[in-house]
Amino acid sequence: MIIPIGAQNSYILGQGIKRNHHILAATICMLCDVILIGLGVFGGSQLIASSDWILLLVTWGGISFLLVYGLISFKAAWQNKYQDFTSEKGLKSKSAVVATTFAVTLLNPHVYLDTVMILGSVGGQFVGNEKLAFAIGTMLAGLIWFYSLAMGAAKMAPWLAQPKVQRVIDILVGLIMWLVAYSLFSHQF
Repeated sequence: MIIPIGAQNSYILGQGIKRNHHILAATICMLCDVILIGLGVFGGSQLIASSDWILLLVTWGGISFLLVYGLISFKAAWQNKYQDFTSEKGLKSKSAVVATTFAVTLLNPHVYLDTVMILGSVGGQFVGNEKLAFAIGTMLAGLIWFYSLAMGAAKMAPWLAQPKVQRVIDILVGLIMWLVAYSLFSHQF
């Protein structure tokens, strides 16, 4: 569920390519997922599903976030001003990476849908040790995924940092963000 390239994964990918606090960003994503999976599996999914206004707020906030994030990706592709990631130019400070990682994670509706709602619903079907094992297993999957993505992107940075590849990535990310926003919108009506 976490493998499709969405806002969170594309951000980690970008930080890995730039080698700009990519391990810190992966750690934040992983810790947020651990907390959200725990909330979902141990009762949070029922709370959100039971409140129409919370679900509506999360959905419309997510649609807005995805539209803006997609627009930013399309703008970057259109401007085609990709810098050399081997230089210090254009790198974010640690505090900017932390703030952006939290925004990309916690303002992303798919994080809640995947971790709290879907995993919470599946995990809620288990009892006792099986529920705990399910929660731990999904948390470990997130840990492995985020660190693999960040370190893999850093390792493949010479290829991924090429302007043509960056442009294709930005276009694909923009398309995915807008498709997900459309999907969320279409489920409202």
